[in-house]
Amino acid sequence: MSSTLAGRIRAHTSPIAAAAACFLAVAFLLTGLETHVVMTMMRSANEIDDARANRAAQAALDALSSRLGEAVKDNAVWDDAYAAVGSSAPADWSFENWGKPSANDPLYDAAVVIGPGGDTVSAFLKGRSFEPRHYFGKAFDRQIEAAAGQQSTPLIHFFETKTGVALAASQAIQPFGTTTGLAKLSILTFSEELTPEVINRLSREHGLEGLRLQSTPEPGMLSIAVTDMDGGAIAYLVWPSKAPGNAVFEKVYPYIAASVGILMLFLMVALLAGMFETRRLRRVAEAARFVASHDAPSGLLNRHGLLETLEQIDGAAPVVSLYVIDLDGFKSVNDAWGHTVGDELINIVANALKKCHPEILTTARLGGDEFALLRPGSAAGSEMEEAIFGLFADPFRIGDRTIEVRASIGVALRTDDITPCELLRRARMALCRAKQNGKDQVVAYDPEFDRERQRVAELEGGLRKAISNGVIEPAFQPLVSAATGAIIGLEALARWRSAAGNISPEVFVPLAERSGLIDALGAHMLRRSIEHARNWPGLELSVNVSPVQLCNPDFAAQVTAILQESDFDATRLTLEITEGVLMTSPDQARRSIDQLRNVGIKFALDDFGCGYASIGALRQFGFDRVKIDRSLVSGLEESESGVGVLRATIALATALGIPVTAEGIENPQQMETLRDCGCDQLQGFLIGKPMLPYEISLRLLRENAGADLSTDRSMVQDGSTSASKYSPMGLRFN
Repeated sequence: MSSTLAGRIRAHTSPIAAAAACFLAVAFLLTGLETHVVMTMMRSANEIDDARANRAAQAALDALSSRLGEAVKDNAVWDDAYAAVGSSAPADWSFENWGKPSANDPLYDAAVVIGPGGDTVSAFLKGRSFEPRHYFGKAFDRQIEAAAGQQSTPLIHFFETKTGVALAASQAIQPFGTTTGLAKLSILTFSEELTPEVINRLSREHGLEGLRLQSTPEPGMLSIAVTDMDGGAIAYLVWPSKAPGNAVFEKVYPYIAASVGILMLFLMVALLAGMFETRRLRRVAEAARFVASHDAPSGLLNRHGLLETLEQIDGAAPVVSLYVIDLDGFKSVNDAWGHTVGDELINIVANALKKCHPEILTTARLGGDEFALLRPGSAAGSEMEEAIFGLFADPFRIGDRTIEVRASIGVALRTDDITPCELLRRARMALCRAKQNGKDQVVAYDPEFDRERQRVAELEGGLRKAISNGVIEPAFQPLVSAATGAIIGLEALARWRSAAGNISPEVFVPLAERSGLIDALGAHMLRRSIEHARNWPGLELSVNVSPVQLCNPDFAAQVTAILQESDFDATRLTLEITEGVLMTSPDQARRSIDQLRNVGIKFALDDFGCGYASIGALRQFGFDRVKIDRSLVSGLEESESGVGVLRATIALATALGIPVTAEGIENPQQMETLRDCGCDQLQGFLIGKPMLPYEISLRLLRENAGADLSTDRSMVQDGSTSASKYSPMGLRFN
């Protein structure tokens, strides 16, 4: 696949691939964002609930402390208690009011009274006596001392006991009211151990499911430290997180999973669709490449495909030979049998060319009936050319038709760094030379062809300037009466005198036809000829017209406009045309002739007798005059049948009532024969060569003076031959 095609395919598929990649990226980004949002919401919900649970756990401990503190305060600030502990039997009163109820009181399970001297007055745990300092440890004395100094509010701390963890609230036993002036007071301490029952109660009251007391925190569980009076952790309340975010996520997970699944399915479908579309576009691009590089009827490469092939084999086969083949006579096949048969012939030739030689690299149809063959190397190509010509040696059979065509071949060799287009141009230039040489030939490219083309291009540029600058001027050749010898008309002939010398009309007139300058040249010549002819009243003016001009739909209008602007009598003008235009474009020629004949212009058929003009054509176009071709005049002396052919030709025109002019007369014998055969108008170097306008004027002046005419009369009276009046001496101003 060429880089150009690869670039075109990439241009087709890259947008789809880019769009698919962008779509996938956006889809994955959205999926990631959705996942991030869900996870963030889940974590946030969990964190919010965990924070709430921590606050609830702390609130549970605070509530427990508050209840115990209120219970101690209610019992310590009591006049009866103050009086009882100061009596002689404080232990009994303490047991009845505090020790005994500790067995089943929901607020505390231990009650201790410490006297002002630090001795234990009363100490009961669940209704039984116990040693508080052994139970609470050394820190208990510190709380008692602190409570003695802080009489207004109870002092509450957690203690690590022998059996677990207990909350102890201590306050001085005092009368209700003022405490000013009182002696050192006894201290009442209520204690509640954090038993499983207490923990369960806290769990129920504060919504902490699974709450339990542990000596250490547990990974993955929420916890809050239970600290002693020094702030050190002595235990932990541990409970599982409710993780409401997880619970919500578990509920919505099926929907999220379904949405992600649908999204992934959609992504897969989109990806597959993109892949299939990319492959389809590649196939379309390949098909488009085939269509763009191949000829549909024959299946061969077309011009574009051939040039691509030449580019691809540039390195693989640096030396190649290109054969361009044109079928001679193919147009006649189309005209005679139709395009269907023509297409079938093209296919037959295409298949034959592909197989005509084993070294052929590729075969192409460049258009119409033009083919190209490519072969490697620069070896002598006679074998290849013979193989090609051999294909056309025998007629082709299509159905019941026998069709014969030939071939012209142009060959170009690529041995240096030339482009494929240049190689094809050279081969085609060689082909054109082969067809110009007579067809059914082979011509190899020669650099001289380009130099010749350059010369033609320079000549064309010079011709264009010569027409615009008026350098091309008419010369006039006399037309004389066969009966009297008098000048009755003039034929205008184009003359181009350049700085390099005179250029023949046989060179620049065909060049003007090929380059599209013939209309401008013809209009210029007609205008200048009329300008000079106005100085010679009574003489007819003949001007040659190219078939290309006559086929121009605007030709009649152009001629009429020139006549009007020059104020020239149209009946004095005769336009000379050749037989070829009657065969190639009879309809357009007839329209132009009819339009101009309506304004009085006459038409003469030039070079009559050398072509294919039929009697029907002479009648159809109704020519005012025919001019016998100079080959019939020169043939008078070349063969015995020349006079007979000439007489028959003139007799044909005479029978149709068309006057005859003979041109190319070079000696008196030719002139006498033509006059005897019936020509009424004569032209040639014997009569007068083409002259400049001033030379024509001078000759007319002399003839009008009668000098030459009197000489002719005396010669006739003396019995001299009638031909003498046409002698060069009699027309000494030729």
